[in-house]
Amino acid sequence: MAEPLGLAEVRRALEEDQAREDVTTRLLGVAAGRPAIAAFVAEGRFVVAGLPLVGRVYAELDRAACLESVAPPREGAWVEPDAVLARVRATAATLLAGERVALNFLQRLCGIATLTRRAVEAVAGTPARITHTRKTTPGLRALERYAVTVGGGVANRGSLAEAVLWKDNHWALLGAGTFAAALAAAPPGLPVVVEVEDEAQLEQALAAGVRHILADNQTPERVAAWVQRAGPGVTVQASGGITPETARGYAHAGAALISIGALTHSAPAAPIRCDLTEER
Repeated sequence: MAEPLGLAEVRRALEEDQAREDVTTRLLGVAAGRPAIAAFVAEGRFVVAGLPLVGRVYAELDRAACLESVAPPREGAWVEPDAVLARVRATAATLLAGERVALNFLQRLCGIATLTRRAVEAVAGTPARITHTRKTTPGLRALERYAVTVGGGVANRGSLAEAVLWKDNHWALLGAGTFAAALAAAPPGLPVVVEVEDEAQLEQALAAGVRHILADNQTPERVAAWVQRAGPGVTVQASGGITPETARGYAHAGAALISIGALTHSAPAAPIRCDLTEER
């Protein structure tokens, strides 16, 4: 059975924070063992992603911790300021031990989902789809890719083993070998994507029968020309410095996929706070 999404990451984060060795909370004495409630509250407008991780954080610390479902926030929904995203019931010590780890995951994933949703909304009404790159936080790729899909984007290559992606450095290192022969040696069944930076590379890729072209660091006008040249049946993907503000130009150019590295490497954290109160 597959491990729940985020469980390994939660365990690593709790160990990193030494959550079971909270020397400050011990100073509370008996108050640390009293029942309390942690409310995770939005301080701005954003898209929710990562709520299940809040429950996993506290379940790892105390099986008796109870995560309450709060309506209407759900994965993928917009929330407004002061919306309560989740409430957790546990001892004060447990809530304090997991507070920062839970917030870190929630703020990060909500931020990615929100930036993705803005990009998705920017290309609404066109066939283009928004996707991510491998510019992710080491150790958090699975969660960050998940947040992109929650925001309405589509999953892209998740590792070097999932697809052939021939890029600029592969072109540079090809040497005396031929491009078509190199691609012919690819493992059967794997998707093949070829990044092209000029017309010569485009022609080589099309001549080799490549059906997925990655137009890197090109203007929308050039992407439109390459879409026309490639013809039906060839997917043209645009990438390189694209933002939610510029994505629509590439969608109108005919790019079927638009990959945005900023979704994971530059998404601002969502503003969320955690309020603790003693349970009466």
